[in-house]
Amino acid sequence: MPPPARRASVGAPVDDLVVPRRVQFRAEDGNLVRAQLFEPAHAAGRRPAVVFVHGGPQRQMLLGWHYSNYYANNYAVNQYLASRGFVVLSVNYRLGPGYGFDYHFPRQAGFEGGAEYRDVRAAGRYLQTLPGVDPQRIGIYGGSYGGYLTAMALAHDSDLFKAGVDIHGVHDWTADEYAGMFEPRLYDSAAQAERARQVAWSASPASAVAGWRSPVLFIHGDDDRNVHVEQTIDLVRRLDGRGVDYQVLIVPDDSHHMLRYANALRVNEATAGFFEQYLGAAVPAAR
Repeated sequence: MPPPARRASVGAPVDDLVVPRRVQFRAEDGNLVRAQLFEPAHAAGRRPAVVFVHGGPQRQMLLGWHYSNYYANNYAVNQYLASRGFVVLSVNYRLGPGYGFDYHFPRQAGFEGGAEYRDVRAAGRYLQTLPGVDPQRIGIYGGSYGGYLTAMALAHDSDLFKAGVDIHGVHDWTADEYAGMFEPRLYDSAAQAERARQVAWSASPASAVAGWRSPVLFIHGDDDRNVHVEQTIDLVRRLDGRGVDYQVLIVPDDSHHMLRYANALRVNEATAGFFEQYLGAAVPAAR
């Protein structure tokens, strides 16, 4: 009789962690994308997979523990998902530093067009090419700007991304909190300012809910000063009645960074549990 599967714990030894490897692939427009691939140590057959998209967006994820506690937590979640049988791909999409000026400051990115989402879509398609990945069980998660890109993925590519966890993401670039970006004084004319606002709306997940079919878990602190919780409330209202399977976890009395340890742990457990529910991972056999 095989030994029972082990569950990773807070005190899990270093030997139980997987060593991610550096991979790269190209987006549809030719952009070279770098990423870190976490593979379950004792997996057999085709596994479910998850794309992790960092926040910032001016950040770069590493092959090891990050110097930022926010992203060190994400690294821990990626390790935990790998321990539960998921293949995890952490993506350094365009807008991040370390790969040259044009990569760090790309054209038509963010509210100016969302071009960086092409790198995220390419990440999902890359996972589909791996022999150890089930191409029909790919999810995506991220926080803040990563939440924005998660929502973009589910709104535009539900056929590719079958489940997602959107943690305090931006969903509408034209909301009141961003109105200052479209003041006419910042443009050559009022018409240009309005055109910029229209482009920003097109780059917002809220504008594309008609194509959203995949289940999603929204997580947001109700005292978030970076991305207001209303961003999530508004998107949930837009999805309501469209047949989308959604869950919402509002964390009371906490901020953008989930500064209370109990809340961070709750978010991490909810994230992993959601993927296990909708992508059906099996725990790898123990050594």
